[in-house]
Amino acid sequence: MTGSAPRPTRRSALLRATTAAAVAVPLCTAGWFGWRALDRSDPAGATAAPATRAAAPATPAAPATDRPGTADGAAATPLTPPVAPAPTDSAPAGTPPPPAAGGESAALAGRTVLLDPGHNPGNSAHTAEINRRVDIGNARKECDTTGTETDAGYTEAEYTLDVSRRARAILSARGAKVVLVQDGDRPWGPCIDERARAGADAHADVALSVHGDGGPAGGSGFHVIMPARVVAGKADNAAIVDPSHRLGLLLRDRFHAATGEPYADYIAKDGLDTRSDLGGLNLSTVPKVFIECGNMRNSTDAKRMTDPQWRQQAAQGIADALTAFLTTQEKTEERRGS
Repeated sequence: MTGSAPRPTRRSALLRATTAAAVAVPLCTAGWFGWRALDRSDPAGATAAPATRAAAPATPAAPATDRPGTADGAAATPLTPPVAPAPTDSAPAGTPPPPAAGGESAALAGRTVLLDPGHNPGNSAHTAEINRRVDIGNARKECDTTGTETDAGYTEAEYTLDVSRRARAILSARGAKVVLVQDGDRPWGPCIDERARAGADAHADVALSVHGDGGPAGGSGFHVIMPARVVAGKADNAAIVDPSHRLGLLLRDRFHAATGEPYADYIAKDGLDTRSDLGGLNLSTVPKVFIECGNMRNSTDAKRMTDPQWRQQAAQGIADALTAFLTTQEKTEERRGS
């Protein structure tokens, strides 16, 4: 046929394939170095090591729990379940942070807090003493009462002392001096007028009385009791009414945040009550409120209040409210003096 090209030999084909391979290898190598020059994923100055195998995926950290009483700082391993940390002093969202200088342990340095655990486990054996009437300024009332209890027999006096001790531990860790009106160290009482004087006797900056309510079985929730202004007889609490109301608002919000306990649905309004018939508030000369942490006659509240973990949360809410009250007060005083 006219116009056909000469047929290539086996030798010439082999030479062309060898030449193409020699050119392709440098081009691939140059392309790899160009890609590494553009890659910015390695730290500056790092030398890439050739990968030998794919890296194993990271094991996700096990979620921590908030169960109180476990050892702090224990490390979890893939072969054992994680150990929950001990309860911390972390406040719920919205709590003012402690001053940066000195850290958490210095947040309440120089402050004194009075905690008043309502009633006394020994009151029931001293009815003559606690039935004696004392002057509360605008009336006379019994020295003290036995308090209430759950249907299972867990007493208000046991509850209030336990929660007060837990709150003391938290506040002490923040640098406060904490005084308890009674620490299970006396056979009965003290009377309500002595409880009111205890704040002044301790030179306290603030006082709080811890209680559990004995309301109707169908009602549940907590409420905070604040002082009404009483100027009568030996009572004159006019100077503490406003700061006590500020404390009451803080306590309601922090306690609710820490425990999830709803506001009482059978008494008070929005978790707040104001009263003029309580000697502990009428006769106090330092800011003071009461908290009824729940209704011990209600089965749901009783279940919570007998749970040590819930009582730790209750103590946390109380401590956080007192911390917020004192640190906010301190900043206000500093601004006025500047």
